[in-house]
Amino acid sequence: MRTGEMLWPENTENPDTRRKEPIPCYDVAGTVVTAPADSPFQPGAEVYARTEFARTGMAREYTIITTAELGLRPRNLGWAESAAVALSALTAWQALFVRGGLKAEKGAANGKRVLVTAASGGAGSWIVQLARWAGAEVLGTCGPDNVAFVESLGVNVAINYRQVSLKDWVSEVAGRKFDLVVDCVGRKTLEEAWWTVKSGGTLVSIHEPPDEKKPKDLEVEGVKNLFFIVEANGSQLKNITELVEAGVCKPVVDSVWPLEKFEEAFARLDGGHARGKVVIDFEVDK
Repeated sequence: MRTGEMLWPENTENPDTRRKEPIPCYDVAGTVVTAPADSPFQPGAEVYARTEFARTGMAREYTIITTAELGLRPRNLGWAESAAVALSALTAWQALFVRGGLKAEKGAANGKRVLVTAASGGAGSWIVQLARWAGAEVLGTCGPDNVAFVESLGVNVAINYRQVSLKDWVSEVAGRKFDLVVDCVGRKTLEEAWWTVKSGGTLVSIHEPPDEKKPKDLEVEGVKNLFFIVEANGSQLKNITELVEAGVCKPVVDSVWPLEKFEEAFARLDGGHARGKVVIDFEVDK
């Protein structure tokens, strides 16, 4: 589940998406019931996925997923944890290794500095863990209640955004700017994030186009900035599964809700203070 997800079909410009039945959610974990004879995921396989943007509707007991979207779920996770992986982990993988210019290899980012905003959230917690695996020095922003939690994920420094703005923090000491900044918040936070990027660095936002929030009085050269929407990718899920099973990364589950309390689950999510993912459990294994 993602913040604001219930409104996505209404806000999209794609008429095909607007005609879809209003069933939410892109994350899913479950057991294959039927599959083409040549599929690598045969009946009984335990899988997980993030479906393409135009195909929501995973919040139901049975659904259809394409082979290209699927991965075998990590064997060391339960069902709720497995359901919490795909969207956030793929967002982090693509922000760092596809859009952000880092190499998806252990230790390959040694010497790089990475900042992630909302480091305690679903995507942010994965960005921290994957960037640390890649060898980067990682800093993350969070509220005061999440400082210890974000530190436990492996950040070098957790920045309490209620105590200091990013603009002020980066100006306090020379050399604090970053090679890569990944914004998971948008709005005012994205505007402040501009002040933290080195000349020649990269600013990636998963919330909105960074150009729209660039401060008018900021003088910085050669910053690559971009906004992207995560894409379904089964081959990347395979890499993520291997890292989870090796104990390198783990999902963060804020809470698990039965289907009949889905409204409360979305209220928890849209409140903006969930620590990790909010999961709806269909109790298919009980």
